Amino acid sequence: MHSNHTHSHSHKSVDQRLLEAEQLCESRGKRLTPIRQQVLRLMLEESRSLKAYELLDAMLLIHPKSKPPTVYRALEFLEEEGLIHRLDAVNAWTACIDVNSHHHDLLVVCTQCGKVVEISAPEISSQLKKLIANTGFSLTSNETEIRATCAQCKAKNQSKDNL
Repeated sequence: MHSNHTHSHSHKSVDQRLLEAEQLCESRGKRLTPIRQQVLRLMLEESRSLKAYELLDAMLLIHPKSKPPTVYRALEFLEEEGLIHRLDAVNAWTACIDVNSHHHDLLVVCTQCGKVVEISAPEISSQLKKLIANTGFSLTSNETEIRATCAQCKAKNQSKDNL
């Protein structure tokens, strides 16, 4: 039986992770342009998912002429290359924790703060795929988002309830 692998943070520095992303793109014949690299850097520096307007606001501080299409094109490229994940649950994006490691097929998303944990659970994903196939449907993505509440938000909610 396969073991599940969970990643919520990386011990690698942002610069190390950017270098890995650049090398991965180069190995595929793609280019991590300065704008794409900056968007990825902003995402790697956060420990939560970011919405497009948050990325645009941050980009405007660095590149004052940034426009929404610039950010969206960068996000599209980064997602296509597997460097970030699109999170429909919170309408945001998050950096992939380890692009050279295990496939992350389950993404647990805190719907309150946007924190994301990546889990590699091929057995669960295989079972889910079979269950969905039995209904006559087929998956359109290799990633499944699970909406949840992280421990910090749960504790905050409990302390509010006790007031």
